[in-house]
Amino acid sequence: MARDIQGRLGRLSTRRRGLDRPTELTMDALTEVLAKADITESYQKRSSLPYTQYTLGAMQEVGPDYTRIGIEEATRVGKQLLKGLADHTIAVEFELQGSVPLNIHIRGVSDVDLLTLHTAFFTYDANGPAQHLYTTPVYYSLEDKMRELRLKSEKVLSDSYPAATVEKNGNKAIKISGGSLRRAIDVVPSHWHHTTAYQSTAHDHERGVKVYNKGDHSLFLNLPFKHIKLITDRDTLTMGGLKKTIRLCKNVRSDAINDGKDIQISSYEIAGLMWHCDASRLIVPDYNELSLLAVAQQHLDYLARNVEVAMALQTPDGSRRIIDNADRMKGLVALSTEMDDLAAEVVKEQANQYKHLQPTQDQILESLRRSYVPLAS
Repeated sequence: MARDIQGRLGRLSTRRRGLDRPTELTMDALTEVLAKADITESYQKRSSLPYTQYTLGAMQEVGPDYTRIGIEEATRVGKQLLKGLADHTIAVEFELQGSVPLNIHIRGVSDVDLLTLHTAFFTYDANGPAQHLYTTPVYYSLEDKMRELRLKSEKVLSDSYPAATVEKNGNKAIKISGGSLRRAIDVVPSHWHHTTAYQSTAHDHERGVKVYNKGDHSLFLNLPFKHIKLITDRDTLTMGGLKKTIRLCKNVRSDAINDGKDIQISSYEIAGLMWHCDASRLIVPDYNELSLLAVAQQHLDYLARNVEVAMALQTPDGSRRIIDNADRMKGLVALSTEMDDLAAEVVKEQANQYKHLQPTQDQILESLRRSYVPLAS
């Protein structure tokens, strides 16, 4: 853990309140964020002990107003795209993907991913049970059609939001921020893909999307709705415990990177790693939330020490291995070390007998398992 825990507490608060990205906010949005800057959050009332307060705060979802505004702005951008692309005879529809609809984002001002789906065509798994129903072939290049969607979307966004910054160099997304927008929106040109599972069940979460890559003029498959459903279902089963551990790990990673640590592991991969955690251990009452730190720490420690196990784990949707190269494995080990240090510091605060001693792993787990932090009144 960083020597400067007060610095990490400050960054945690700044992230949660949306003050870490002031240049991406309109003056009205910044004024709104600043108006909430002095409000004390409930986790800050629960403990004055810095490592304990940090751990509790890092688990909590950001305020619902921040999330609501992000979704509202994505909807607003979608409406402009719908109208503008129709003028170019391109029909689209929209879905959200990523951390915001999943409610595992850690920033009050988070970018929102807006899938912009071309509806003139779709692709499908040729071995699916419904493939024989898809009898209308297309005689044009889907990549060319998707490039047209990408270029026209860039134009519509630039024309519709002349005061905003439209970043067109990203391979997967067009990022628009500033101007009248209260949040940055990542517009992701894509189209539907009917997986074998979707053909079998017609369940919306089994429907895939093909995302256009501007860099190499290609399409690649994502399963964002299956990911959202699987994480959400497991979180419901654990009474909120899963998402708390995901947020905790994401905050620790963010602060470690800020402190100069090299942790090349994404939010998506953190969610996948924690999804594989023993669900029964994630079910804890709110006053015992510190025990979730022990669960996450022990889970990551086990994976860090068992490379073959870690590198065999699949993403929840089964699309790929989570840790599929040496850099991601190095990132997992670095994150695990950060969690080890945080757990030890929290135990020193929670148990007087370890105040000036380094607790063992067993002592850390037992102390956190027995921890009790009352809820704020």
